[in-house]
Amino acid sequence: MKNVIKNAKVFENATFITKDFPLELSGSVSKFNNLFVFPAFCDVHVHLREPGFSYKETIKSGTLACARGGYTDVCAMPNLNPVPDSAEHLKTQLDIIKKDAVINVHPYASITIGQQGEKLSDFDNLKHAFAFSDDGRGVQSEELMRSAMIKAKELGKVIVAHCEDNSLLFGGYIHDGEYAKLHSHKGICSESEWKPIERDIKLAKETGCKYHVCHISCKESVDLIRKAKADGVDITCETAPHYLVLTDNDLKEEGRFKMNPPLRSEADRLALIEGIKDGTIDMIATDHAPHSAEEKSKGLQKSAFGIVGIETAFPVMYTFLVKKGIITLEKLIEIMAINPRNRFGLKQSGYTVWDLDKKFTVKSKDFLSLGKATPFENFELYGECKLTVQQNNIKYIKE
Repeated sequence: MKNVIKNAKVFENATFITKDFPLELSGSVSKFNNLFVFPAFCDVHVHLREPGFSYKETIKSGTLACARGGYTDVCAMPNLNPVPDSAEHLKTQLDIIKKDAVINVHPYASITIGQQGEKLSDFDNLKHAFAFSDDGRGVQSEELMRSAMIKAKELGKVIVAHCEDNSLLFGGYIHDGEYAKLHSHKGICSESEWKPIERDIKLAKETGCKYHVCHISCKESVDLIRKAKADGVDITCETAPHYLVLTDNDLKEEGRFKMNPPLRSEADRLALIEGIKDGTIDMIATDHAPHSAEEKSKGLQKSAFGIVGIETAFPVMYTFLVKKGIITLEKLIEIMAINPRNRFGLKQSGYTVWDLDKKFTVKSKDFLSLGKATPFENFELYGECKLTVQQNNIKYIKE
C-alpha cells in the first residue's frame, strides 16, 4: 500500500512527511527524521454511545479521540438505543456515522433482540453488519449461542463474545482478590469469565463458526484459548492495555478503576503478557467505554462499569511493553494494526506518525473524548501522535 501526502508539514524543526514521499506500510515500521510512521491502528472494541447515550460520547467526539490515538478503523459495540438488532435500527446508527464520523466506524449488530438474551436478532437482514456481539452482556443460553453461531457461519460472520456467567457474579464489582478482601468489597470471580469461554469453545468447534473473545482478563482464559487454537478451533481473542499493566493491587476507591471484567491479580497479568508473546492473544482492543462524570463519581461499588482508553492505548503499551523489552515495537504494531484487520477482513486505510521520544503526563481534562475516567491519570508515558492520515486525508494533526 502507498499513501502520499502532497504538502510538507514541519513539527519541532523536523520535516517528517515530505512532498510525494511514499510510505510502504504493509505492516512495517518506518523511521523518518526521528519520527516513526506506522500503519494506522484498528480497535475492534469501542463504545461510541450513539444513538441513545450522546451525553456520554458522540460519534464525532469518539472518532476525534480515535484519530488522536492513531486509529483509522474502530468497531462500535451495540449497547445503544435503539439496539442494532434489525436493519432499521442499524440504519439509525449508520446515518449518524455517515454524517459525523471522522474515521471509519464499523458497527456491530447485536446477537439477540435488545441484547436481552432471549431471541436471536434478525441475522439475515443484518448481513451487512460488521459482526455480531452482545457486548456488555453475556449470552447465557447455550442453545441460543449455538443457534447464533450456526447463523453467523452461514453468513460468514464472526461471533464476538462478552463472556460472563451471570450466575457466578453474586453482586461483585471488582476482582475477587486481595483488594476486595482487605476493603470489604464484593468480588467477581475469574470463573465467571472462563466458564463461558470453555462453553463457547466447544460450540465453535461443533459449528465451525469464527469466534472471537472480548477483553480476556484472567490466566484460565489464556490457557483455554491457547489449547483451543492448538485443537484447530477458529478462535481469536483480545485483551486491553489496563489488564497488561495494572492489577487489583493498584485499585483506588474511585470509579476510574472500575471496568468489566475487572483488574485481576499479578498472576493473571503475567499470564496475559505470555499470551501476547506467544500469539495466544491476537490483538489489543481498548474497550473504550465513556460515561458522564456523575456516573463515574460514585466510587468502586456504585460507579458505572467502564473506562476510556483510545487516546492512551499506544503510549501505555509502548511505555510498559516495548520500552521495557517485553515485546518489540514491530510486535506491538502487529497486534494493534495488522492482526485486527486480518481477522475481520478490514483493509488497511491509513497511517499514523509518532514521536516516540516525547514524554508526557496523562491529563484526562485534555482528552478529546467526552469520557475522562482513566486509571492512567497522571502516569508518565512516552509517545505522542503527530499525525493520523486516512486515505490521504488528514484526520488528526498535532498543532
